[in-house]
Amino acid sequence: MIGLIIAGIIILVVIICVAWVISLYNKLVSLNNAIENTFHQIQVAMKKRLDMIGQLVDTTKSYLKYEKSIFTDVTKLRTTPLMTPEDIKKANDMATAILGRIFAVMENYPKVQGIEAVKQLQTSIQEVEAEIARLRYLYNDQVQSFNVTIQVFPNNIIAGMLGFTKKPYLEFGEEVKKRPDTAVY
Repeated sequence: MIGLIIAGIIILVVIICVAWVISLYNKLVSLNNAIENTFHQIQVAMKKRLDMIGQLVDTTKSYLKYEKSIFTDVTKLRTTPLMTPEDIKKANDMATAILGRIFAVMENYPKVQGIEAVKQLQTSIQEVEAEIARLRYLYNDQVQSFNVTIQVFPNNIIAGMLGFTKKPYLEFGEEVKKRPDTAVY
């Protein structure tokens, strides 16, 4: 009789452990998929911003004619891959620098600031900047949850056996912590 009770306890412990491993695996897969989804949303928002920068350059082309480096940089920016967090950081840094230069040139031309299309693009860029900031926050929050989950004991043992590794945060340089001035004049 005692042997049967011990066997029952062992079976119950094994069932609980298997259920815990399955639950942990499902949680990690869910977090991983949420991170990937948010990263893809960041890619879409970054591409949208790149398109708007291109439209802004096209709209203000006659005023930017002496700023040929802006055209070169916009072309380079459009060909920058957005596959990794490092790629996103690089593209974001480039886009912020280009926007800063465009807006600096526009300040010298009050006529440009009065063009309705320019005002609309500035407003749209502000909205995309806010969307990217929100998505960046969400991505890093999800990465933190994932990383904490795979690093705490005893999850770290199972996560390591299942091949889950730490995810990188989406980090930006000091100059990017300040959003570009896209105020509508």
